[in-house]
Amino acid sequence: MPVPRHDGESPGPVSSVWPSGGRHLWPSGGTGAERAHGRGHLVYAATGVLTVRTGRGTWVVPANRVAWIPAAFPHRHRAHGDTDMRIVFLPPSLARLVPDRPVVFLASPLAREVLLALTTPGEGGEPPTRAPAALARLRRVLVDELREAREQPLHLPEPRDDRLRALARILSANPADTTSLAGLGRAVGASPRTLSRLFREELSLTFYEWRTQLRVCHALVLLAEGHDTTRTAHACGWTNPSAFIQAFTRLVGTTPGRHRAGGV
Repeated sequence: MPVPRHDGESPGPVSSVWPSGGRHLWPSGGTGAERAHGRGHLVYAATGVLTVRTGRGTWVVPANRVAWIPAAFPHRHRAHGDTDMRIVFLPPSLARLVPDRPVVFLASPLAREVLLALTTPGEGGEPPTRAPAALARLRRVLVDELREAREQPLHLPEPRDDRLRALARILSANPADTTSLAGLGRAVGASPRTLSRLFREELSLTFYEWRTQLRVCHALVLLAEGHDTTRTAHACGWTNPSAFIQAFTRLVGTTPGRHRAGGV
């Protein structure tokens, strides 16, 4: 089952925004136009699941992850399930301490609480009622937590080669497709050996690693939209739900059932 894609801006969020960050309450399916900000920012989904799409690929951000988008990096968001999206802009002095590329980190319990403290508006949508010095200390704690966190492989890199792009379109349209690499090669005009080499050279993944990540990314979306574990497993190409649970847990860090229930 494919991840729906929209070219426009519909529907939009209910927002409370201030210079240091903000909160967007997105309805399921909400998406924004591509944009870039003058400062790098952290993106966190307190509930729901976000996908962040850039020219380098798509990042999936469930509730136990936080995404970093550097300054001037074009991107767009999409919400899967009703999503409480939080944003924290970092000053240059802190932004230089994190990678200069988009990345998704595991969010520790402390990082999540700091993110919420920095982005929960007061009455009427005004910024959090904390002194500027306190907010600066919280941002530093947050960055320190992320520097200690593991980068997460919830990323689908964007292929450059036309044959890999064609293969990616086939499997994105139907993640449950179990066609072998040889069969996909016949469809896109390349040998399995050539495709295997291209996956390693362009994406630093084997075909099977990439396909598993594609399927887990789709599974996160389906779970956010209310599908149960068994249906999600079958829709994403696993005939055995136990194998799906194992692959999902390895990449996401929690079981599908616990993730769907809101646990992290």
